Amino acid sequence: MDSRAILAGLAFAFMWSSAFTSARIIVADASPLAALTLRYLISGLLGVAIAKALGQSWKLTRSQWRATIIFGILQNAVYLGLNFVAMQTIEASVAAIIASTMPLLVALAGWLFLNDRLPPLGIAGLIAGIIGVGLIMGTRVTGGVDLYGLMLCGIGVVALTIATLSVRGATSGGNFLMIVGLQMLVGCAALALATVLLETPRIAPSWPLLAAFAYTTLVPGLAATFVWFWLVNRIGATRAATFHFLNPFLGVAVAALLLGETLGALDMLGVAIIALGILAVQLSRQRTA
Repeated sequence: MDSRAILAGLAFAFMWSSAFTSARIIVADASPLAALTLRYLISGLLGVAIAKALGQSWKLTRSQWRATIIFGILQNAVYLGLNFVAMQTIEASVAAIIASTMPLLVALAGWLFLNDRLPPLGIAGLIAGIIGVGLIMGTRVTGGVDLYGLMLCGIGVVALTIATLSVRGATSGGNFLMIVGLQMLVGCAALALATVLLETPRIAPSWPLLAAFAYTTLVPGLAATFVWFWLVNRIGATRAATFHFLNPFLGVAVAALLLGETLGALDMLGVAIIALGILAVQLSRQRTA
């Protein structure tokens, strides 16, 4: 892995992890579902326009349309929609830690239900991840965390796991950026319906809201996607996924820096154990790829 790939992986991990902090800022001044709907409308239109400018087509194969619809609904609408709603009552660092367990859940589900091979190192990583999550959730529950918000984040990461397993390999054949843009528009449509049915839109205009909305639309929404696909094309999906082990650390660090969120000693120990568990699982998958 060369230095450019390492820098790209670090940049992707930071952008992905920082999205929880910007989301927390957004939902303080705007209704979550309406804000996310607008974000995906802008990101999706920009993504499709850039893809068209690069010569990509929206004439997708059946498997690509299937991946677009499944990911658009489960990742963009269900996963992020539930996280945005949850972050009205729970801290960004907690949401980031729960979401960062996705690689562990994907590996566990693949092992249990899809006959994926998981060497002893991967099994050890799964056990470590479960222990880390248990440490953090134990301190949070006893500390009075909003259980409803915690449950929404848990359902969200399960939805993301199902989406990831459902569309493995389905985006092959090119048009990657076009697929991502269309996924965002599918998510926008689903969230717009949820907004009409479940929410009374509100907004309290402020500079932090404007800055956070612009950031989450352009950086985690678009730039991180471009960096991810560049990284996958350069070093492969399995190696690129190794950078997910940084997400628990970075999610907590950004929330602490910008929002003043604090974690106790057991929380930090849990974050370290989860990160090591993710790293172990990803390294074991590299050896079997």
